[in-house]
Amino acid sequence: MHSNPDAGPAAPGPPAPGERPPLTPALTGDELARWYWTLAELTDLARRLGVPRGGGKAALGERLRAVLDGKPLPTAAARRPAAVRQLSAPVDGDSVIPEGQRCSQVLREYFRREIGPGFHFDGYMRAYIAENPGRTLAEAVAHWHATRAAAAGPQEIGAQFEFNRFLRAWHADHPGGTRDEALAAWHTHRSAPRKPPGSGGSAGAIGTARSV
Repeated sequence: MHSNPDAGPAAPGPPAPGERPPLTPALTGDELARWYWTLAELTDLARRLGVPRGGGKAALGERLRAVLDGKPLPTAAARRPAAVRQLSAPVDGDSVIPEGQRCSQVLREYFRREIGPGFHFDGYMRAYIAENPGRTLAEAVAHWHATRAAAAGPQEIGAQFEFNRFLRAWHADHPGGTRDEALAAWHTHRSAPRKPPGSGGSAGAIGTARSV
């Protein structure tokens, strides 16, 4: 059979089994969740779909899965009110943490006065500020001192930093391995499909890996 010279290039076929598909609005939510995507890739798809792009990689992935499956946006995707009350200077130990308070410069300056120049917002303090509206700053200072022993030990890396978690685990299993070998293992890991959310396996690559 002769080819038609006017037909133009053939359309690309579907990806081979086990091969990551193109990131297009034709994907299902589960298929999107099976693969590693960088934040830049997800942001580009969100722009094409008109999906809100804020809130971090995990939230963005959740919104994209919903939209690709024709479902309403998750309630967690609702935007925070435009004006959230924040503590302003001067503050003292009796100042009450409001709902939605950020780890602001005002708080940093207060904690450094009370605790010393070694204060920094680590995971314990960020979580306390975010999860304890109604508590006072004096109670937050007490929380800092109460968590120093735990903070000095090995820290679990957050799920959103999958790259760091993978490297730590890989080097633990391969103490003589080089960084190049670890990076090659990471690229193999992130190129493999994951089980979709709710299937009993991994929660999917979206929102669990850094945009590297």
